[in-house]
Amino acid sequence: MSHGHLSERAVNEAPEPVNLTDEPIRLDGEDPAPEPRRAGVRARRRRVAWLLATAVGLAGAGAFGTVAWPIFQQQDATIGSPAQLAGLARDDSEPARSTADYLRNGFAANIEVDQSFGAVYRDPAGERRPVLVFGGTTLLWQPERDLDSLFGLMADETGHVSGLQHLSPGPLGGVLKCGTTSGLGGEFAVCGWADHGSVVMGLFPDHPVVEAGDLFRTMRNEMQTR
Repeated sequence: MSHGHLSERAVNEAPEPVNLTDEPIRLDGEDPAPEPRRAGVRARRRRVAWLLATAVGLAGAGAFGTVAWPIFQQQDATIGSPAQLAGLARDDSEPARSTADYLRNGFAANIEVDQSFGAVYRDPAGERRPVLVFGGTTLLWQPERDLDSLFGLMADETGHVSGLQHLSPGPLGGVLKCGTTSGLGGEFAVCGWADHGSVVMGLFPDHPVVEAGDLFRTMRNEMQTR
């Protein structure tokens, strides 16, 4: 069972998003809950260590190492949103910040995280090719399951996500998937990564899926640290 998990609570209607593309990206959202106290985070990690230690006695050291190592390796993730990222420039205009906040709030309303973020990046080579990225950090027991749930939420809001495929996650591990969805503005790629410490989604108008996946992986390598 993931610590970060999709919430069943009702979501307040969010303000209309800023239209950066021909069709606004819509996610149900509400203001995220206040950040937990550091003591609460430390207490949770102590519980994780206790559970893993218990697993040693139940499953044996060999099986424990296989299961526990990725969790220990990936759980303490941090995500940044630098001004320059993978050849893109962060858009700090008021419309972009409003859209980034809208996406971040919608994400935080549906999955419990320690920290959440949202950002819009612009491709200098094409103004109609913005990249919208949002997500957060938390301890996930089953990263792929939670990522698939988020793709399901995207499908509910924008239409069916088709052609979903696994792509290489790169040196940071975990799972990375991309597919396509469509609206009045045409098709666009949607990608997501998840590991035991983070889950992040990216929207790529006017990007083919494989190109979006390669760019998303490069962005991750520059955004995520442990």
